[in-house]
Amino acid sequence: MAVLLRDLRLAARRRVDALLPLVFFVVAISLFPLGVGPEAQVLRHIAPGVVWVCALLATMLSVQQLYAGDQADGSLEQLLLAPQPALVVAAAKSLAHWLVNGAPLVVAAPLVGVLFDLSGPALGSLVIGLLLGTPVLSLLGGLGAALTLGLRSAGMLLILIVLPLTIPVLIFGAGAVVAVDAGESASGHYSLLGALLVASLLGAPLGTAAALRISTE
Repeated sequence: MAVLLRDLRLAARRRVDALLPLVFFVVAISLFPLGVGPEAQVLRHIAPGVVWVCALLATMLSVQQLYAGDQADGSLEQLLLAPQPALVVAAAKSLAHWLVNGAPLVVAAPLVGVLFDLSGPALGSLVIGLLLGTPVLSLLGGLGAALTLGLRSAGMLLILIVLPLTIPVLIFGAGAVVAVDAGESASGHYSLLGALLVASLLGAPLGTAAALRISTE
């Protein structure tokens, strides 16, 4: 809880950096209707993929600095030397990242969905999918940030590591909206997103903790 509150306080002090992923998300999505055209059917067809890809890119924009600042000022070593396991630190920082960067994307999703003429059920499906999927992006992004901590070209390596792992989240998240828009049930997509979330909760903090210890040795 102390690590979580600390990261939230730091984000509150750096409001511009904290708002950058949300601004990128909204602006990038807003450009698609201008480029593709006002045809409602086309916009509804591309909306799920566009929203999910922009959400992934917005997450990658912010996750690189998840541990870099703590390593630069020496606080990361102190956190790892504390009595609590490194697993707890990794989980708390991933939660803080989602609260600052992922949760605003979920809140903004209905607003940007209106730009693509999505129906009410489709907007609800989009929000549910993002609510299940964006924590996975934060957990996997934290793992990638820990694996590339202190390396040259860390940003490029982070993208190469994390992007392949997030492809199932994008597929099932966008598929849920497509299914609802077609009048079908999206329960299967929600179940798969939930399974990915459980798997990430169980595995990503463990891998992140091990990567942090290796990076600081």
